[in-house]
Amino acid sequence: MVSIDEKRVYGDRAGETTAYVASGQGVAAVSVSDDRVGEYGIDHACTALDIAAADGQLAAATPTDVLVKDGESYDQLGFGPAVAVGFDGDALVAVGPDWSVARTTEAGEWESVGAVDSPVRAVDGDLVAAEDGVYRVRDGGIDHVGLDDARDVSTPGTPLAGTGDGLYRLGAGWMSQVDGEFRLVAAARDASPGELGRAHAVTRDHLYAHADGEWTVVDVPADDPVAGVGYGPDATYAIATDGTFLADAGDGWRTQPLGLTEIGGVAVP
Repeated sequence: MVSIDEKRVYGDRAGETTAYVASGQGVAAVSVSDDRVGEYGIDHACTALDIAAADGQLAAATPTDVLVKDGESYDQLGFGPAVAVGFDGDALVAVGPDWSVARTTEAGEWESVGAVDSPVRAVDGDLVAAEDGVYRVRDGGIDHVGLDDARDVSTPGTPLAGTGDGLYRLGAGWMSQVDGEFRLVAAARDASPGELGRAHAVTRDHLYAHADGEWTVVDVPADDPVAGVGYGPDATYAIATDGTFLADAGDGWRTQPLGLTEIGGVAVP
């Protein structure tokens, strides 16, 4: 296995996309051209528990603070220890280890919106996935909006939730899509409001892909479960719990071991 400390080149540099992986070693940057992995290495050494991206922005949750990438540096935002982070439009939503939730204002300051009553698993947009269900962040507050044992949420297009008993889509309430113990949901941010384009959901044993209103199992050449899914303009990227990076530009998955552990997800600004 190639060490993460060594940057290797496996493809050309034309049309590259950079995906960022949260790990116990830090935030790793992976350059990808379609499905060809180029240079990769630690972009910022830390313990990255979660990672999020939107509109060219990148943020990471760490045991010391929320970090935002600014050029070549990662700036601390003064939130304090964080277990989850996500973008809600131009605002950043973060959750502390005490399950308190805060959102940045237009002035870039943190504003507390309340706390969740159980352990938080994930944040995306204005939704929070927690042990006792899904919460929605609103101006000055946070409300429980249904389900139980929520493992992950996704907000682009049509909101999704993965729970201990199934995959759900938000319509006239939460509508069941697939039964099972879903650990992860993701959707590309180019979807129109109310629609669902490129999207994936993960159980311990399977990766599901959404197409034409249907969810189907797709084969993934990885021995360990998928721990994160991200989207480039023309490709889908994933990271397995053993640090294997996967890329699919329409001709099947290519893989590259990154030598990372304690994976917290993948994000593409």
